Amino acid sequence: MNSSSSASPLSPTANRTSRPVIGPSWFAAVMGTGIVANAAVTLPRSFDGLRTAATVVWLSAALLLMLLAVRYLRQRTLRVHAADPVVVQFFGAPPMALLTVGAGALLLGRRVIGLEAALAVDRVLWSLGTVLGLVAACAVPYRMVTRHRFAPDAAFGGWLMPVVPPMVSAATGALLVPYTPTGQLRLALLLGCYAMLGLGLVAALLVLAMIYSRLVHHDAPTGTVVPTVWIGLGALGQSVTALGALAVVAPSALPAPYARGTAVFALLGGIVVWGFAMLWLALAIGLTVRTVRAGLPFAPTWWSFIFPVGACVTATGALAARTGSEPFIWTAVVLYALLVIAWVVVAGHSLGHAAEHVRRRPVAGHERRWPVDRQGGLRSEAGSRRGMNNSCQ
Repeated sequence: MNSSSSASPLSPTANRTSRPVIGPSWFAAVMGTGIVANAAVTLPRSFDGLRTAATVVWLSAALLLMLLAVRYLRQRTLRVHAADPVVVQFFGAPPMALLTVGAGALLLGRRVIGLEAALAVDRVLWSLGTVLGLVAACAVPYRMVTRHRFAPDAAFGGWLMPVVPPMVSAATGALLVPYTPTGQLRLALLLGCYAMLGLGLVAALLVLAMIYSRLVHHDAPTGTVVPTVWIGLGALGQSVTALGALAVVAPSALPAPYARGTAVFALLGGIVVWGFAMLWLALAIGLTVRTVRAGLPFAPTWWSFIFPVGACVTATGALAARTGSEPFIWTAVVLYALLVIAWVVVAGHSLGHAAEHVRRRPVAGHERRWPVDRQGGLRSEAGSRRGMNNSCQ
């Protein structure tokens, strides 16, 4: 997370604001809340009242998305955040928030607003989220190459955030394929989703290699940077989810031989990537337990626990649906139960953190910072801001 050029300071306008500055990382709260709702629909086992509860959670995610979007646009800090070598990584969060809420509209919202309205909402949010996600996937790496110089120990989980949105577009775009007119338009959507899956997956594997190299060659991450290790699980889980979702709708757009090939690819490729995801899950759990024992202060990075586990639930559910394997079925159920517990904990801390800042106005020119240390981690001292963004960025 180190760079030879430090992040630009907040503008005077931002310093004079009467409320804390919201960073793009806070959109991970929408992602996490939305995946709790969406994952409930993909579970291979149904439970009484679960769908109704998931609909309420989706509505909460939609409301939170609107509130954060309005607040973020009104504060006019886009250029300031784009200049920060760490904060810019989290520009992948808003597109994924749009995509997650849009998918929830079609999976759950149709019971509330009707199919036509839900389809219209999903199309708008998917289109906007896909465009913003592709921009982030291209622009952020370009900016890293041309504008910043990083130390050998700089790689962290946040580097995955800009490249994962195209995979989320692929997984959620599969929901729109059956509602797209047959012919070239439907085929283009399906092939475009596969292309975005390849874009995101290959880029994510490259970043995962850099993160693993950083982990084994330098000091282990500490403090609030540790939750970002879980983002790797989300990238892997999304790829498996996308493979399964696209294979389901492929027969409506591709000739029979290739449609059957997508099913084989979804099963064999999905299981291979899922196995790697379990390895990354074990690594993330170990690092998290180690950090919790030393003390893990709250930061927006806690939301890095939620969406990745949710992606793992949808991935496991996709494999369970394709294979009928009981171990996959119960693994998905257990993971979802853990997801809900983690979401309750993180959401509770986030609400408490937000309430604290509502009661307290920042002093002009003395905003809180999260400085990045030389090990690529974050200093967790109270009263600091940077990198992973607390509520003041």
